[in-house]
Amino acid sequence: MTIPPKPLPPTPVLETKRLILRPLVPADAPVIQRRFPHWEIVRYLNPRVPWPYPADGAIRFIETCQGEMARGEKHHWAIRLKDEPGELIGSINLWPDDGQSRDMRGFWLDPEFQGRGLMTEAADRVTDYAFHDLDWPHLWVSNAEPNRASARVKERQGARLVGFEPFRSVSGDGRRMVWLIEKEAWLARSTEASARPNIAADEAKRGE
Repeated sequence: MTIPPKPLPPTPVLETKRLILRPLVPADAPVIQRRFPHWEIVRYLNPRVPWPYPADGAIRFIETCQGEMARGEKHHWAIRLKDEPGELIGSINLWPDDGQSRDMRGFWLDPEFQGRGLMTEAADRVTDYAFHDLDWPHLWVSNAEPNRASARVKERQGARLVGFEPFRSVSGDGRRMVWLIEKEAWLARSTEASARPNIAADEAKRGE
């Protein structure tokens, strides 16, 4: 018998050096409708995502997210740049381990903003929240095997590749990569990173 996970607290606002993660709200729907439905984003996602994306797809998505957050089932954040906080550039979500799916986080980012380390920055902040604030022992994460950009985020986070499983995405049948991030390893890694000397800052002070 699977024990239902403890309901999540209200979705908090999280910040990083360059980003603000805010709970998704109905006002985000027009931007999602414009930024999300690109084949480059959608092709690797679960086939629950409708494709071609309907004209009311974002509105329905936000309604689902609002219900999940109200019931404490999932956190849904809009990813925004601190320099331009008025409009989201992507989204990231988080949910408890159900003991079966081996998946606890998802994200997407407008291709215009990819290649800058922004998604890793958002994922790191959400992972810190999961381990420090929610006190979860681990995070299961996954991606479609061809989605190398998503896999690189996991690699940068120090996730351990557990294996491969059959997976059907919007683009068809294939495999997914299943990864595990464990709290103890994450905290040790974070401690090591904070203990390293800031070489770039030292060089800047010396004018190098």
